[in-house]
Amino acid sequence: MRPVDEAILEHLRSEGNLTPDALEKLDVTVSNYASNRLTKLRKYGLVERVVPGVRGLYRITDAGEAFLDEELDAAELDPVNS
Repeated sequence: MRPVDEAILEHLRSEGNLTPDALEKLDVTVSNYASNRLTKLRKYGLVERVVPGVRGLYRITDAGEAFLDEELDAAELDPVNS
């Protein structure tokens, strides 16, 4: 996990479903990172695609919410099959 990952998760929690471009427009610290970091967060089950198999729109998962609420340690996450 990187500091930008928490910012991405916070934006998804507060704003709802977002594209990488929308995330980059909301937060300059996310700029140029959103797409790559969303792929990594998805790999670990913290975000998911709104429409499975279709790139572009993401939402936070229950695991992502638990991470933000400090109920889940990201160091304990294993990659998920998607």
